[in-house]
Amino acid sequence: MHAEETASAAQPGQEGSSEHARPDTTAEIDVAAVEARLDDPGSTQSFAPITEDRINTDSTYDAGTSTSLMWGARSDVGCVRTHNEDSYLVQSPLFCVCDGMGGHAAGEVASSIAVETIARLAPQEADPTRLAAAVEAANAAIIEAAANGLGKAGMGCTATAAYIEGNVIAIAHVGDSRAYLLHEGTLIRITHDHSYVEELVDAGEITADEARVHPNRSVITRALGSDPAMYADHFQLNIEEGDRLILCSDGLSSMISDGEIETIATQSPTAQICTDNLVDAALNAGGADNVTVVVVDVVDDGRLRDLARRRRRNLLIALTGLIAAIVIACAAAAIVITNSVFLGVHDGCVAIYTGVPGSFMGIELSHLNDETGIDIDDLPEDTQNRLRAGISQSSMEQARQTVSEYRQQIYEEQTRAVEDAAAIHGDASAESAGSSGDAAPSDDTAAADPAADAVDPADAEGGES
Repeated sequence: MHAEETASAAQPGQEGSSEHARPDTTAEIDVAAVEARLDDPGSTQSFAPITEDRINTDSTYDAGTSTSLMWGARSDVGCVRTHNEDSYLVQSPLFCVCDGMGGHAAGEVASSIAVETIARLAPQEADPTRLAAAVEAANAAIIEAAANGLGKAGMGCTATAAYIEGNVIAIAHVGDSRAYLLHEGTLIRITHDHSYVEELVDAGEITADEARVHPNRSVITRALGSDPAMYADHFQLNIEEGDRLILCSDGLSSMISDGEIETIATQSPTAQICTDNLVDAALNAGGADNVTVVVVDVVDDGRLRDLARRRRRNLLIALTGLIAAIVIACAAAAIVITNSVFLGVHDGCVAIYTGVPGSFMGIELSHLNDETGIDIDDLPEDTQNRLRAGISQSSMEQARQTVSEYRQQIYEEQTRAVEDAAAIHGDASAESAGSSGDAAPSDDTAAADPAADAVDPADAEGGES
């Protein structure tokens, strides 16, 4: 800005300070419309390629980079002014441009106070309300400095500050310095000038191109240093990896059109080259004012890190769930094994086991509880095979009951065998007696019933008497 620029003064009787309550957002632009354009730029502009003589890769100035941002900054006195009243702040992820006004030993004082105050009081996060409070504190500091004889009375400056955090950008803005966002090749102005010609543009009385050459283009309607009750526009937007933020004084926007800014920003490969190309374009157009440009590229919006973090968290949750499931399964298996009973074989005899048949990784899953002494060879072959595989029992009582049944079964089988042997022996005796009867005389009754030869002890006793 130059000395002829003016700011609208506070009305007589105005009171208040930057501490006055303000709404959550005071943006005069339609934030929803801007974000809609970010989602679908749909650029229809077409410009001639940038000329090679504008690219100055040797200029480094305040270029820098971090893990998520890459930036470049440059301020030039221009081709007409004898001193530079602009100041800028590069304190990643905080960036600011201030355009001083009030003439020599005034404008540069105001802008330097502003950037120092904003740097000291800005939040450590993308909070537009607190960022605006820092800008409003800079306003109070400039007014106090002028009252104390530092600089000159009536000095002031503009301020456009941005704080980038991940995929969010917070903006606080006063005056006609601007913030642009280049998204997918389309340049969008995201701040609204506090100037007389901007009001004429809003009213439809002049066009944006006419505003750049209007004789009253330097009249500012809101600035730092003029009104204790001044407030800053503030809002936040979502940004993406690959977006490019441009902060500039009106020494750029008043010299070249937004279309040319878009062309240069689109065709410049790095933030510092873009900064140099923009400043050089303003100087080539006449450089009627100080020119300050800060360009910030979003090289990593944190989404990939968030995605990787979420994947690690989900993997950890899944792994924890798997371990918990394994622990629960092992506990359940231990309970089942501890409470299970089966009949098996030990040293050729029926035995009662606690657990389940078999082993896992060389560990036996059962232990011997009782040896019954029942030889499995005394049991049916099918039962023997089942015992070798293990016969599950619902409880120890059932196991003992089954063992008792085996004993009863063996006893009955042995009894039946004895009876069968006795019967066979009896038949053999009868056959032998029959053979003897054929040689000795006998009646038919004796021949028919060998038992008739047996004499009941009671009958034998009666016959003798």
